[in-house]
Amino acid sequence: MVSERASYRVGVLFGGRSSEHEVSLASARNVMEALRQAGHQVVPIGITPEGRWLPQPDALARLTGDVADAPAPDDAGWGLLPHSAPDQPLPAIDVIFPVLHGPYGEDGTVQGLLEMVNLPYVGSGVLASACAMDKVIARRLFAEAGLPQTRYQVVLRHEWRQAPERVAERLADALSYPMFVKPANMGSSVGVSKVRDAGQLAAALDIAARFDRKLLVEDAVPNPREIEVSVLGNLAPIASVPGEIVPGNEFYDYNAKYIDDNSDLIIPARLDAASSEQVRAYAVAAFQVLDCEGLARVDFLLDGVSGDFFLNEVNTMPGFTRISMYPKLWEASGVSYPELVDRLVRLALERHAERQENQTTR
Repeated sequence: MVSERASYRVGVLFGGRSSEHEVSLASARNVMEALRQAGHQVVPIGITPEGRWLPQPDALARLTGDVADAPAPDDAGWGLLPHSAPDQPLPAIDVIFPVLHGPYGEDGTVQGLLEMVNLPYVGSGVLASACAMDKVIARRLFAEAGLPQTRYQVVLRHEWRQAPERVAERLADALSYPMFVKPANMGSSVGVSKVRDAGQLAAALDIAARFDRKLLVEDAVPNPREIEVSVLGNLAPIASVPGEIVPGNEFYDYNAKYIDDNSDLIIPARLDAASSEQVRAYAVAAFQVLDCEGLARVDFLLDGVSGDFFLNEVNTMPGFTRISMYPKLWEASGVSYPELVDRLVRLALERHAERQENQTTR
């Protein structure tokens, strides 16, 4: 049973071994501020791009941008290292908030570590995190559940490098231009390219192959509108109002999300009541198909010609700055940012308490 304490000591994990390291820092600053506003105690825990876990003073230095005061990587190897000096013991932690985006944080790796040490943590477990991160596995699960998706093909990096002509022929037979090429395991649109004709395909596959051994190639949606829904909960998840992104670039790529600041967020999305309810139902269904818990942002493409929705992906730890879509959708749905992070902490503790009922010995 979850304690009814008003305040918890929340360890906030940020940084990490991902191309989304800087995004994580921005999210963590806002999450920690909101946790304090909600009355919780915050214990910052930083992870460098090299995978070093930093004690509190060094973690705060990295978070505030004082990287000159943070330790530089050395040649001592890698792996788990002492997380605090004897004279700087880490306070006891009630729950972890892993504000980590992308590989080595949102993909089940950190979740597995926290399961091993039996610490409650915010968000989905190992299986849901891994399945959501792998766009190919997620698509196969969505197909089994009958959720609408675009046509797609899977290309392995070694296959592309060994037989590029055969791969190009297979893609041309199975799909239509324009196409999107993506690394299967990456977030924030890193490594994603829009391919308008056969002449652009090789460069797009080469770019995606820099980030993953498995690549996803999919049909582009005609005149697409980008619709997103935030989901919150464990056993009975609920969906926010939908939001719409009008990207300043041709599609909502990394620059449009984090650098150019020329995209518009429309909340609520410009949908009629029936379409709004349909996409919210799809979002909850996708959340449950992957067995997600706590939170997720579910992204869709709306065909500007047919009006059909296509499920794009599920993000189990979406961007969490105050201007990110996930918290903004909940604010529009009546849940403030501090209330949102407080709910997530309590959902984590609720989930952990339920799992403690599992028998681990005979």
